[in-house]
Amino acid sequence: MRGTTDTIAISREDRLEAALNTPLTITRELNSRSLYHFIQCFWDEVSTHNFVPNWHIAYLCEQLEQVALGVGSRQPRLHDLIINVPPGTTKTITCSIMFPVWCWTKWYWMRFITVSYSLALALEGAEYCRDLLRSDKFRQLYPELEIRDDKDTKGNFKIVKREQAITAGHVKKTLNGGNRYSTSVGGTLTGFHADILIWDDPLNPNESTSEKELINTNRWIDETLPTRKTDKDCSAVIGIMQRLHQDDPTGHILAKEKENVKHICLPGEIKNYRKKVTPPELADRYVDELLDPNRLSWRVLHDLEADLGQYGYAGQIGQDPTPPGGGMFKVDHFQFWSTPPVKSNIVRTIRYWDKAGSDGKGAFTVGVKMSLLRDGFFLVEDVKRGQWANEQRERIIKETAVADGKNVQIWMEQEPGSGGKDSVQASIKSLAGWAAYADKPTGDKIFRADPYSVQVNNGTVILLTGVWNAAYLEELKFFPFSKYKDQVDASSGAFNQLTAKRMARRIT
Repeated sequence: MRGTTDTIAISREDRLEAALNTPLTITRELNSRSLYHFIQCFWDEVSTHNFVPNWHIAYLCEQLEQVALGVGSRQPRLHDLIINVPPGTTKTITCSIMFPVWCWTKWYWMRFITVSYSLALALEGAEYCRDLLRSDKFRQLYPELEIRDDKDTKGNFKIVKREQAITAGHVKKTLNGGNRYSTSVGGTLTGFHADILIWDDPLNPNESTSEKELINTNRWIDETLPTRKTDKDCSAVIGIMQRLHQDDPTGHILAKEKENVKHICLPGEIKNYRKKVTPPELADRYVDELLDPNRLSWRVLHDLEADLGQYGYAGQIGQDPTPPGGGMFKVDHFQFWSTPPVKSNIVRTIRYWDKAGSDGKGAFTVGVKMSLLRDGFFLVEDVKRGQWANEQRERIIKETAVADGKNVQIWMEQEPGSGGKDSVQASIKSLAGWAAYADKPTGDKIFRADPYSVQVNNGTVILLTGVWNAAYLEELKFFPFSKYKDQVDASSGAFNQLTAKRMARRIT
């Protein structure tokens, strides 16, 4: 027995020495220990540019490793992960291309679902991932991992693990492994489940101000993705995006204040956006107040600011979908009066309604009362705002008209379609005796709000102090990236009617 033990000990030492003298074995071990090392090892397989190291890539790798280790050990997850970083900082290569492949080298059985705002974008990431698995370098280092022949499409490919070392009489086995299924937001997921679900840029920057797109994206992430987990307790969700809107998927999820969501926010520069850094201690790693001086130098950022504009720069670079100057509306330029002006100083007054039929949820019905003063200033006297069911809404509109008096013109935005026309007709009919009109505005919300914003920013708009001020200022401060836009719409409508040279057709 003693001799047998010595033989085993020598055999282990021989195997260790052989391993240390085999570069491929060493590389495999280093890759296994570090996603960051794995990325550097295979960088040339997915990019034609040289790898440029930076601390944020290593940090994100560590955070991804923590999530994967929890899923790989099949333990209840500590948290889901949301990452906000600027474009051009290697986020997709790190999180959507390299990370799943690294996981398969450790847990061949792991299943992934990856999502982007468009199918083409989702499939592009999947194709890079598949090309990496097929590369000569990967096959040399990981000969046991392959893509299954009959499950090999960009949208859905499956991993198999083949036994490499066999003994006499032992049949070589092929083990079915995990897979990667890629789709777009709103795409079908029926029949597919994953251990890790990754959404990467789920919102198109060109559609980020669309309320419809925001609602659809957030609803899909809320209601569809959670049902696609292989294990509701262990499976994890990882989200990566640049901030685009106050109520984009990041803002929507963080607003829930869930304890099992870890948020990492790395703006491109902290000269203007230091407060956005999360965790805040990461600000100490910035160099010259820059996240990545090589990829996003001050010269590059200045060019991006010119190209993106103040809103795009604030969201995509600063991870703050409100520009530092106060957005489209510089709310600190408002004047405030505690008492209304004398009637002789008022040229004309309008109450403009932007209607919504929502009982306790959804959009708000808003009625803004605005006056043109003789000195050319504009006064916002009152804002009625609520999430009212149709019957209650019509009653409040009538009561407000009675309180305002018949000298105040009433305007209502008419939504497109027969339903919008019918709704406005019904309201105007109930206001018989008042000067009530329908308005069919053209152009998007930003276009319509622009003339009013110019007056606000020039300091020629006055607010009468009231309990409605706080919500009003909050919405205007964030517009056009505010969660709600009803007060802006109603204010723009009132202002545009006060300054219009002709009146819209009255509906009878």
